[in-house]
Amino acid sequence: MVISPDELSPETLRAIVEEFVSREGTDYGHSTYTLESKVSAVLRQIADRRALVVFDPETESCSIVDASLVNQSSSR
Repeated sequence: MVISPDELSPETLRAIVEEFVSREGTDYGHSTYTLESKVSAVLRQIADRRALVVFDPETESCSIVDASLVNQSSSR
């Protein structure tokens, strides 16, 4: 289920993004980025609708996914 960022408070959206970018195994290549730069980049992607906040009712968890992946799966 896609959650519109407008449905979330700014604090909640930021918490979801911070949790997403701080997960173990996130690969940013050889570059090093601050938490703030990672959060800002993801928030821009969400604002541009290139990334979406999704909620999985089965696991009761939120995540962020590439919008093109959601668009592909919903067109099948």
